[in-house]
This record gives sequence, C-alpha cells and structure tokens, in this order.
Amino acid sequence: MKTVNQKPTLLSKLYCVMFGHNYLVSKKITHHVKEYACSNCNHELTTNGNGSLIELSPKYREINEILLSIHKKKITRLSREVISPTVYRMTS
Repeated sequence: MKTVNQKPTLLSKLYCVMFGHNYLVSKKITHHVKEYACSNCNHELTTNGNGSLIELSPKYREINEILLSIHKKKITRLSREVISPTVYRMTS
C-alpha cells in the first residue's frame, strides 16, 4: 500500500477544492472496510457500518484498529485449520 505522509500545501488544498479529492486506498482493514486518503491534501475517509464513506475520526480509527486485530486473528485461525484440520476417529 502507498502511504501518504506529505504535509498538504495551500496549492494542493486549492486543487481539491476546485477539482475534488483523489482518494487512494491507504489501508485495508478487511475485505469490505478500507481507509482512504487523498493524494493531494491527505484528507482521510473510511467506510462505516452501512458501507458509506465518512471522515476518519479518532473514534473510527480506534474501531478500525480493533477490527483489524480481530480480522487478523480470524485469518490466522482459519489458515491453521486448513493446513492441519482436526481428524475425528470413530471408535467401535
């Protein structure tokens, strides 16, 4: 993923006011939740529970971090189950 670390300048902010933001995915949380950042002015958005884009506030940033940790644990658990599935034996 491309990280956006540049400090926005007046010219880049003016560009976004005139032509609109150019959002790029800055972080994938899950398959359906992502964080977006404008490549010009670093304005940040995320998806909410309904799937619409909203500003990335500290509340939503914390929610996304927790969701990411839960998602990573789930993916790790599922990959372990696929690699070494538990075999149940029938006893006579």
